[in-house]
Amino acid sequence: MGDTGIGALLIRLRTGRGWTQQRVADEYNALEGRAAKTGKEIGRYEREARIPVPYTRRYLAQVFGVDIGVLDRAVAVSKGRQGGDKAAETVPARPVVPSRSGPMSAADAAMSADFARFIAQRNADEFVVEQLEADVARLARAYVSHPLMELYIEIKRLRDGAFELLRGRQHPRQTADLYVAASRLCGLSAHVCLDLGDYDSAATHARTARACAEAVGHEGMLAWVRAVESLIAYWTGRYEQAARLAQVGRHHRAPGSIGARLASLEARALAVAGDRVGAVAALADAERSREAMPGHDEVPGIFAFPAAKQFAYAGTSHLAVGGREHVQQAIVSADSAIRLYRSAEDDDQSVGDLFAAHVDLARGHLLLGDLDGTEAMLGFVLESPPERMSASIVRRLTALGRELGGPQYGGAAQAAHLRERLQHTAVLAASPAAHSPELPT
Repeated sequence: MGDTGIGALLIRLRTGRGWTQQRVADEYNALEGRAAKTGKEIGRYEREARIPVPYTRRYLAQVFGVDIGVLDRAVAVSKGRQGGDKAAETVPARPVVPSRSGPMSAADAAMSADFARFIAQRNADEFVVEQLEADVARLARAYVSHPLMELYIEIKRLRDGAFELLRGRQHPRQTADLYVAASRLCGLSAHVCLDLGDYDSAATHARTARACAEAVGHEGMLAWVRAVESLIAYWTGRYEQAARLAQVGRHHRAPGSIGARLASLEARALAVAGDRVGAVAALADAERSREAMPGHDEVPGIFAFPAAKQFAYAGTSHLAVGGREHVQQAIVSADSAIRLYRSAEDDDQSVGDLFAAHVDLARGHLLLGDLDGTEAMLGFVLESPPERMSASIVRRLTALGRELGGPQYGGAAQAAHLRERLQHTAVLAASPAAHSPELPT
């Protein structure tokens, strides 16, 4: 293996085990303890579009059961070849036969050499880009389960850092990776603002995320950003537009669970807009998308759409469709969402979706005339720290409180007491003290 480059070596090690690139990524993720690597990234290493850095090589060596020195020597071979190629490209050829145009030709060649040196000067190598991608994956997973204010400062710092790198110079493949990372970080910023109820800022971040994704034609992020834009339209009361944006997103050919996410968003928006037939059809589309899901999600957490979240969305949609049968189905869906989230690892338990599913369960019991069940289902929400509640949860609690004040409950003491608790929690969660006053920009 003395003259074997890292790409050929990785291919040999993988095919010798009969593994796919995704299998290598899965084994790597199991050792590292997080779902950061994808089969696509393993393919980049095999094509030598990216050279694995020492940190990555350490885990790859464990995956294949070889000494890390084997991988280090293969990397040295690959870098030596790349260095030789670069030298050949940047040294201008000497003229063999003198001619009257010699000085002009030499000056012209010097300009080419200067440009080659300009290309070689880069502010982001494969290690910088790979570390940025790892940080994005970590934040994306942590976002669903950790307090928002623990994360937004780092999201902003990394996003601004990605912008600064893109204003510098890199190889085209690294520029493309930086655009994708910047798109994801803008998407995270959009979600921060969305959860804080700052919908105008969320829309601005989403547009920038879409621009970054369009710059490199990343279908997965283009579809995901449409989902965020659909959410913004939904929470600003533009339900038909929310449905249209989700439909537009479904036109992108994207891997993973994004198809199920977009269909679920469309179903919820149509249900609230009063299109019961369209909502039911979109729910069926979401289920079909889940069953025929192409490939894996590239990044975990907020960029993925687990089955638990799909059940949570379905519960809200069934409640909006209305009618006893759909209310009962909403209870089943919300209960399934809670059960799946509770059985997931701590970092994958979406606090926001657990709140939403419990509120939907409570409303389902309320619509069936079961006040005891309503109060029991709200216990988890009402006993949780108000600062963990997003703007959308506050709105759900407020709406449910108004519903409890309806004439059908005849001023029942239990309904009045529960309504008072809901209003108190909503006020605490919406107060400036519950969140940092400085929004990410």
